[in-house]
Amino acid sequence: MIDANDSNTMLVFTGGGTGGHIYPGLAVAAALGDICRCRIVWLGSKNSADRLVVEGAGIEFRAISSGKLRRYFSFYNFTDFFRIIAGFFSSILFLKEHKPALLFSKGGFVSVPPAAAAFVLRIPVFTHESDFSPGLATRINAYFAKKIFTSYGQTASFFKKRYFDKITLSGNPVRPRFYAANPETGRSYLNIGADEKILLVLGGSQGAAEINGLVESCFDGITKNFFVVHQAGPGFEERRAVRYIRLPYIRDELPDILAAADLVLGRAGAGTLWECAAAGKPLVLIPLSGRSTRGDQIENAEFFEKKGAARVLVRPGAAELLKTLDELAENGERLTAMAAASAQIGTTRGAPIIARHITGQILKG
Repeated sequence: MIDANDSNTMLVFTGGGTGGHIYPGLAVAAALGDICRCRIVWLGSKNSADRLVVEGAGIEFRAISSGKLRRYFSFYNFTDFFRIIAGFFSSILFLKEHKPALLFSKGGFVSVPPAAAAFVLRIPVFTHESDFSPGLATRINAYFAKKIFTSYGQTASFFKKRYFDKITLSGNPVRPRFYAANPETGRSYLNIGADEKILLVLGGSQGAAEINGLVESCFDGITKNFFVVHQAGPGFEERRAVRYIRLPYIRDELPDILAAADLVLGRAGAGTLWECAAAGKPLVLIPLSGRSTRGDQIENAEFFEKKGAARVLVRPGAAELLKTLDELAENGERLTAMAAASAQIGTTRGAPIIARHITGQILKG
């Protein structure tokens, strides 16, 4: 039997490419730290900024070659194929040498070679899907996985029937700080008084050009009803104006700022949605749409809207967005009801659920 409290027992995490594939994995790692003393190593892409985030959380990072899995024709599909093969063999070498008790995949294109390598070496593979419908990487990893965790109960219907026995509903893992955040600390950091109604604008870690343009178009109208805190993305300098703060990126302060917000405007990436649910925040969502996406954000957004936690606007004009924000600003009862619905979604805490399953697997081993 493997000892879960032996610091020599290794668990390998993999995934990356976006914050939505990194931060939930870090949440699971933090939950594991509360119940066992295993050593965690993260296998990630050597061509991304994921290393900084993972190592910033105090977790070892090992870089492997990776290529992107595309659903459309691209010349890069040919070159990336060889990167994927290289990632598979480098994962084989690492896993064979260190013999981890388990591999946990958080998805993203970088996760497929390590998951395949673990399967070949008979190392148990657990994988988690954050979105309402599984992405291509998760669909592939499902074949290798002993257990598949999903954020939404309906996600199971997208998998082949032979995988149903593997599936466990867990919710999306959220870092503990979002459950224990302090709104007063957030307002103090921003220097915003308690009487101001805050609209937090989030476009994801890379920003969102569509949302940035809408905020600029609606600037005078929005700031009449809200003090706007705007995460605009890389390339933007910090700016402060009357009832407006623009920041390129909010990192450590985000949980407290989110706790202080009265309403959140943003995309519908799974990470953002579930962090807002952990904080119990009402949402106005402008999901990424069009040919550049498989539609996962629209599906995520529709789930939150059906639960009463969000209003969804697909490719809105400035007038439509401003009208929606004005209506919510003037309807405190509606905001309160949306916040309660959001908080209800957030009661499903994915990180400790997954951590308990991982620990159970280690003890079996």
